[in-house]
Amino acid sequence: MADCVFCGIVSGRADADVVLTRDDFVAFLDTRPVFKGHVLLVPREHVETLPDLPASLRDGFLAAAQDLALAVKVALGAQGSFVAMNNTVSQSVPHLHLHVVPRTKGDGLRGFFWPRTKYATGEAADYADRLRGVLEDAGPTS
Repeated sequence: MADCVFCGIVSGRADADVVLTRDDFVAFLDTRPVFKGHVLLVPREHVETLPDLPASLRDGFLAAAQDLALAVKVALGAQGSFVAMNNTVSQSVPHLHLHVVPRTKGDGLRGFFWPRTKYATGEAADYADRLRGVLEDAGPTS
């Protein structure tokens, strides 16, 4: 879709700090992260919501999400992660995207009230490099 920001990232027309590239999926850092290292996983194909995701992509999507959940622990020292997606309501970009947010006990995240933070200049690239390194070393789970 020409005007979709995530399609622009997938195609390379728009910049992003990409951490994972697979045949059917791309993951990149959220530009307004809940916590630093917050990743968005998207299908390359323009799909708006989870119910629209073709059955042929479901397993690969979840496998990529598992790899990202592990990567935030290993690369960033997180104790776990918060994994979520919105469907239409509160979906800021109408392209299916799964959030993988690194978590640590006492990090201050309460329920679904997501305070946002910003990366310092050059910091996003460092987080992306760290996540990419773990993902490249581990390889796909599928």
